[in-house]
Amino acid sequence: MKNQLKNYSIHFIKEIIPVIAGILIALFIDNWNSQRKDKIYINQVLTTINSELKDSKEDIRTIIPQHEALIDSLEFYENDSNISILEVVKNAMGINIPQVKSNAWKSVSNAKIDLIDYEKITSLSNIENEKELLNKKSDFLMSFLYSNINEKDKNVKQTLKMIIMDILQTEKTMLKRIEHFENLK
Repeated sequence: MKNQLKNYSIHFIKEIIPVIAGILIALFIDNWNSQRKDKIYINQVLTTINSELKDSKEDIRTIIPQHEALIDSLEFYENDSNISILEVVKNAMGINIPQVKSNAWKSVSNAKIDLIDYEKITSLSNIENEKELLNKKSDFLMSFLYSNINEKDKNVKQTLKMIIMDILQTEKTMLKRIEHFENLK
């Protein structure tokens, strides 16, 4: 009986060791494959983020001189009570707000954020915060413009100038944040 139990035990161990080894190998391969797929995914997302930020940076760089020209026009015409805000804005070729793209960042921030380096996450988060701030300031600017478009008063022109200067500062800050992210490689 003892020999039979011993034989069964040895046979059981001989049978179970390959099964356990097979399971461990399968788990290792699955883990390796999962890490490989995550790395490919993150590389694709970061490539898309870089493309979006490059486009956003170009847009901001185009709009900053326009805002600086508008500020100069407002300063030039601020004492002229014959020129309305509408005319100043028209002379400066209107008001444009940069389009900051962050679709790839939003998708990864809702799914696999833990796969990205902390410093990159922080930088992208700061860019997103600046984008939201710029949107709020732009909304305020539009509300101000709509209610004061025909004003010719010096104080209203100075207020508009201050709003544009504030937006300009946010655009410059966003530009620096984008450049900081690009330098994180």
